[in-house]
Amino acid sequence: MSEVILNRRQKAKALADQGVKLYPNTFKVSHAVSAVREYIHENAGRVDRTAIFSMAGRITALRSFGKAAFLHFKDYTGKLQAYVKQDEVGRRAYSLFKQFDVGDFIGIKGTLFQTKTGEWTLLAKEIQLLCKAIRPLPEKFHRLKDTEKRYRQRYLDLIMNPEVREIFVKRAKIIQAFRDFLLERGFLEVETPMMQPIPGGAEAAPFKTFHNALGMELFLRIAPELYLKRLVIGGIERVFEINRNFRNEGVSTRHNPEFTMLEFYLAYATHEDLMILTQEMFK
Repeated sequence: MSEVILNRRQKAKALADQGVKLYPNTFKVSHAVSAVREYIHENAGRVDRTAIFSMAGRITALRSFGKAAFLHFKDYTGKLQAYVKQDEVGRRAYSLFKQFDVGDFIGIKGTLFQTKTGEWTLLAKEIQLLCKAIRPLPEKFHRLKDTEKRYRQRYLDLIMNPEVREIFVKRAKIIQAFRDFLLERGFLEVETPMMQPIPGGAEAAPFKTFHNALGMELFLRIAPELYLKRLVIGGIERVFEINRNFRNEGVSTRHNPEFTMLEFYLAYATHEDLMILTQEMFK
């Protein structure tokens, strides 16, 4: 065990010994960082200096100066600076706060003010631990550059590389755009079986599994094609599915054994009609 992890475990034990819940679930958030920044922008900086904002996030930077400290915390929507002062939060709360580390999740209540450099900051009136991080984050100035670690530890990649989150957001929006496009044109979205007695719909090696209750071998699907066509036969003339497929083949940055696929069918249409529809979808 590294010295850093050992030190954090000791801090966690010290906090617990003082009656602090290391993973409480009662803190209520009133504003996200983006909402606070929007409030400041809409009021052109003329904010109510007495208004209390209840916020939460992960500590990403921490600078302590005896009985006061500056920190940056980040939630799902952005990052904000906070100023924690013993005279504001109280001696006991500040003593507990000194056991917090970068990576910890905190709940913080306070008012807004501007520092001498013009940075909007939350002056803490209350601060509490929401989740104690035992493992340290990678060095922020070097971020996370190990490709293998980035792919295998996506959560760490999301923490250290903000632009990665945008990939997740864009992917979700693209899938939703495909879905909306088809729904607006009268298509019905369905879900077909993931486990199939006969793999079909594409030329690929399947993953095998065994159904204990039925006593039979099944295959993770390699494509939804055959089941979607059965639905067309059953009278659903416009049908689509956005779901996972599994193909027991090679792995690369462009090919994954498990992937999301969109497949749709339209009765009484030619392949030219489907080509035109697909082109419209991508416009």
